[in-house]
Amino acid sequence: MSVPEALLVARGLVTSFALQGGAFVRAVNEVDLDLFPGETLAVVGESGCGKSTLARSVLRLVEPTAGSVRFAGEEVLRLRPPALRRLRRDMQLVYQDPMASLDPRFTIARSLMEPMVVHGAASRAERRQRATALLALVGLDPAAAGRYPHEFSGGQRQRIGIARAIALEPRLLVLDEPVSALDVSIQSQILNLLQDLKARLGLTYLFISHDLGVVQAVADQVAVMYLGRIVEQAPVERLFASPSHPYTQALLAAVPVPDPTRRRIRAAVLGEPPSPEHPPPGCPFHPRCPKAIAVCRTTAPPAVAVEAGHFARCHLALPVSTPPH
Repeated sequence: MSVPEALLVARGLVTSFALQGGAFVRAVNEVDLDLFPGETLAVVGESGCGKSTLARSVLRLVEPTAGSVRFAGEEVLRLRPPALRRLRRDMQLVYQDPMASLDPRFTIARSLMEPMVVHGAASRAERRQRATALLALVGLDPAAAGRYPHEFSGGQRQRIGIARAIALEPRLLVLDEPVSALDVSIQSQILNLLQDLKARLGLTYLFISHDLGVVQAVADQVAVMYLGRIVEQAPVERLFASPSHPYTQALLAAVPVPDPTRRRIRAAVLGEPPSPEHPPPGCPFHPRCPKAIAVCRTTAPPAVAVEAGHFARCHLALPVSTPPH
């Protein structure tokens, strides 16, 4: 059985921002990613680690500084604006805050038709029919098409944001913290909707989140990001059962356990994350790592293949094969 080609491939992706005084900060630092059709790849980490910048970099909403991004075999970073615009029909973004991303002056129908207008898709009558069908697809009453964003709840607005993102029938959705602004009871409804749409429409997801509980429910693969780098990646079951990087272990130890009788060992993390403007030498996690040894302070760890499909950037990880990249 042949292995499918990756839909989205990033290699050595770097995104830097200029600071006052001529210095630069690397928000995304030499990231490699492979996302296969029909998969959900979750990128997790603390606030400020570069997750959202990575999401915007692969879409070229932020211009990367170096590296490569290939979507369906096409080099995204080399495309001129007309070709990039065509490609974006297949790559859509769902924002964290739907109230901020929906124009308050537009009716819901107009917001849903706007992508079709921009890309010249369908006639006016077909666009209106499509908008009505999209509302039904995400579980909203099509009769609400003439209402405005402020007339909906947060969960309903996120459904509208998702409907707008799938209006052009994309292949890839980049979901940037899509449920973090919602109540817990509503989060599960939106996650169920996303899982249903993924199966029904054959979608592929790049899912940005800081919530490992959410990630465990939706992801096939998990990439853990720290200070702009992917420090561990594995299938979701493997990562939760046997994390290799001390940072991943600490993140998982901080996830609440609903069973009060169950005891767990918490991995200590020291202090706060260092500033991306002044990253430490060696392993970027070593100032906070309870397991750091001398080499961690001087030498950046390579990607070590813990097992097939699972790698970690840690000097203490036990290799069993050659790293994948």
